[in-house]
Amino acid sequence: MISPVDFVGDLLNPDLAFLPKALLMAVLSSVVCGVVGTHVVLRGMAFIGDAVAHAVFPGLAIAFVLQGSLVLGGAIAGITTALLVALFSQNRRLREDSVIGVFFVAAFALGIVIISAAPGYAGSLQDFLFGSIVGIPEENVMIALVVGLVLMTVLSAFHKELVAVSLDRETARALGLPVLRLDLLLYVVVAAAIVISVQTIGNVLVLALLVTPAAAARLLTDRLGPMMLLGPTIGGGSALVGLYLSWSLDLPVGGTIVLVATAVFLLAWLLAPRHGVLARAVTPRPA
Repeated sequence: MISPVDFVGDLLNPDLAFLPKALLMAVLSSVVCGVVGTHVVLRGMAFIGDAVAHAVFPGLAIAFVLQGSLVLGGAIAGITTALLVALFSQNRRLREDSVIGVFFVAAFALGIVIISAAPGYAGSLQDFLFGSIVGIPEENVMIALVVGLVLMTVLSAFHKELVAVSLDRETARALGLPVLRLDLLLYVVVAAAIVISVQTIGNVLVLALLVTPAAAARLLTDRLGPMMLLGPTIGGGSALVGLYLSWSLDLPVGGTIVLVATAVFLLAWLLAPRHGVLARAVTPRPA
């Protein structure tokens, strides 16, 4: 296992130009997903995140077959599915999780059918499912930076409204807030965050970037502001440590990042000052 100093040396080595690019993409994806994931956790919409993550798959597959932009293809597919979920979920006869289940399976199945028609699809399928951080094109890095900045700006502009809908939908509706439009906005933001992250970590694991850091932050604080800072901090730190361990021990990058984030979540579950298992065990219960 190499030392952190050697890792920094590899990052500065011109012959390993892909490594700092991989680090940038991993940290960027984790930070953006950490912020977006705060809303995902607050609203209990992890299943929606999972559905959207798999919904980008047919767009990626079509873009791959046509030799087009994977980011654009994934964005179109993910946002389209997110909008469909939001619209179909307004029907009171159908529960939201039922609608999500329908589109989740259909989108993933469509992606499998499309990419199976491409030559050499087995290797490409593995990259789509588990990520290929060292093979990300330079232009996709710039696109991810721009999209990440736009997402942070949108979330900042609509922060109060999104939080109001997350905490109490009926009260938000009574106050005159456009709940459907805010739902659509959040679904589109989730889809965009997933699109820029799926190249790093793959379809199978991308949900962990959305949920795990934000869930750990939720255990560590009762206040929304600190939670929105802790989520991306945990995500970015997990990406940095995960990439270091992956490079040192020759492990899959995506899986290593997720395992580091999960370890942080478990530590928070045990040691959180108010909501951790140990804190609750030693705090006397009121008589």
